[in-house]
Amino acid sequence: MVKVTVDGIDVDVPPGSNVLQACEAAGKEVPRFCYHERLSVAGNCRMCLVEIEKAPPKPFASCAYPVNEGMVVHTDTPMVKKARAGVMEFLLINHPLDCPICDQGGECDLQDQAVGYGRDGSRYTEAKRAVKDKDLGPLVKTVMTRCIQCTRCIRFSAEIAGTPELGATARGESMEVGTYVQMALTSELSGNLIDICPVGALTSKPYAFVARPWELKKTDSVDVLDAVGTNIRVDARGPEVLRILPRLNEDVNEEWLADKSRFSVDGLKRRRLDSVWVKRDGKLVKSGWEDAFEAIDARLKGVAGERIGAIAGDLCDAESMLALKDLMSALGSANTDCRQDGAALDGTRREFYTFNTSIAGIEAADAILLVGCNPRREAPLINARVLKRWRTGGLKVASVGPVADLTYPVEAIGEGPAVLAGLLDGSHPFASVLKAAKHPMVIVGQGALRRADGAAVLASAWKLAETVGALGAEWHGFNVLHTAAARVGGLDLGFLPGAGGKNVAAMMGGGVDVLWLLGTDEIDTTKIGADTFVIYQGHHGDAGAARADVILPGAAYTEKNGTYVNTEGRVQRGQLAIYPPGEAREDWKILRAFSGWLGKPLPYDSIEALRDRLETVNPVFARLDILPRFGCADVAGPAGGEMSPVAFEPAVANYYQTDVISRASPTMAECTATYVAPLKAAAE
Repeated sequence: MVKVTVDGIDVDVPPGSNVLQACEAAGKEVPRFCYHERLSVAGNCRMCLVEIEKAPPKPFASCAYPVNEGMVVHTDTPMVKKARAGVMEFLLINHPLDCPICDQGGECDLQDQAVGYGRDGSRYTEAKRAVKDKDLGPLVKTVMTRCIQCTRCIRFSAEIAGTPELGATARGESMEVGTYVQMALTSELSGNLIDICPVGALTSKPYAFVARPWELKKTDSVDVLDAVGTNIRVDARGPEVLRILPRLNEDVNEEWLADKSRFSVDGLKRRRLDSVWVKRDGKLVKSGWEDAFEAIDARLKGVAGERIGAIAGDLCDAESMLALKDLMSALGSANTDCRQDGAALDGTRREFYTFNTSIAGIEAADAILLVGCNPRREAPLINARVLKRWRTGGLKVASVGPVADLTYPVEAIGEGPAVLAGLLDGSHPFASVLKAAKHPMVIVGQGALRRADGAAVLASAWKLAETVGALGAEWHGFNVLHTAAARVGGLDLGFLPGAGGKNVAAMMGGGVDVLWLLGTDEIDTTKIGADTFVIYQGHHGDAGAARADVILPGAAYTEKNGTYVNTEGRVQRGQLAIYPPGEAREDWKILRAFSGWLGKPLPYDSIEALRDRLETVNPVFARLDILPRFGCADVAGPAGGEMSPVAFEPAVANYYQTDVISRASPTMAECTATYVAPLKAAAE
């Protein structure tokens, strides 16, 4: 450690730190625009000036100056204050000063620091320069006259997102930041440019002129539009969610948020189910809760338990899945399944279906094999973590499956399961790379598991991880990458076919007489038997609701308190930000009320009691926000079988529309038209 004195405060900082980091360690605020702790140092805004003893008598840019043993730094001397005020005066020469009509108002670093460190007036009277706005696509709005050329956006695009599409052209007063050619940003993380821009040059296009930050009620929650478990903040005004922003969690999402999770917020208020519907004479009509419960009760009379089934969807919270499972048990049914896509996930041991290395653990890997997955489309933040690891050097990545641009070099070694056999017997060259690695990782995606031979692929991937030394006491290199936020929680609860129970495929085609769909919209509803009575419980009028005989309006993830388990097995909780619309209710309350109507009441009347039941079913639910790192104590793998030679197919065809919320979002529809439709047209 290096000892540095900042304004009389002694601090120890790691070697290689810069003076600005030493000032932060001492608790001293240093203004900055270009510096960001997750980006490379640019040193071009010159706002972070400090004075250093025994150095030339001038202010130094603290972000670009390394610390030395015994260094003495001053952050508030007259010279420093005068220099910062001068820099601010220069920055404001060309800034339009349009704070009243700027979407960044109230959250603007330039606004705050101009007040805190600037002058009360300007000596410049020349005309300000104007810069033409750039069209960066449907998500990021530009007002480039406000740009102070800090280059944060350029560095983020290249270093974090891995899509170096932004850059600076020309020099001096003519310098402009934008894409080199007129094009829309292609990154799935482009919304983070809004967060890191210190001025109003880059703001949210869908959120433009909607609200001011002081009007919003802010609620901490968890994202459910993929399986990463990103920590988010839900900003609402009255009964409407207006925007979603990321929260800091170093172990999961750092401080980033994927575009679908950020911008599909407008889908929360469209195509909503806010009334109870019951089918009468072949037509759905609005009804009341009692009518719906009576219709379900009447249909259940005389139906044996083995003819009743339930399927949980991808956005369900653990509380509602447990309530539905308990209800099915009360009805004598073992026909429950949370794998609506038919993925061959083995629920006998937790390490067979989780991302065991952990998301943060990716940074220790030195060889990664991707099997039937595309992290950039399925989990952009995990893909960004792999890129972060690759940028430090020494990482080799290979992929089995469709060739894709993952923003870092990937060796495509095949498209189907046949490659796994070559890796297992050591005949494939990449097998030696995995064996030579100290921390190898195998990541299996849903594109490899939702096939008829999915169980065989899972078993082969586990065997490969064992063969190359990825399963040890200190390192667990076998990982399953999920795409559904509810999947791991459902597996933890045992929401799987019981003894003699039927899976999703067996429940189709008349396999059951009564089918309860809990937010289930990703199945082919045309395969449901024509005589099957369907109860759909959910929050959007999508595929499941269209096939239903009874519709029970539920709550979206922003409208209830719920527990979710991400792909790495981390238990987290989302909080209610607004109340459900109309007659909609929290899902577990609907199930509890119906069980009482049947005369078989579930043994909990509050969410606290239900969560106690969660912990009883699986103690992992008591481990909130804690993810211990376990090695592999038992290398015995899941049951397998014969693998098909057919190539893997992508699990996510369209990143922007994967669930009922994003399919209801006009912004996501515009993204689909901008990014996905042209690719489909070109392929055809």
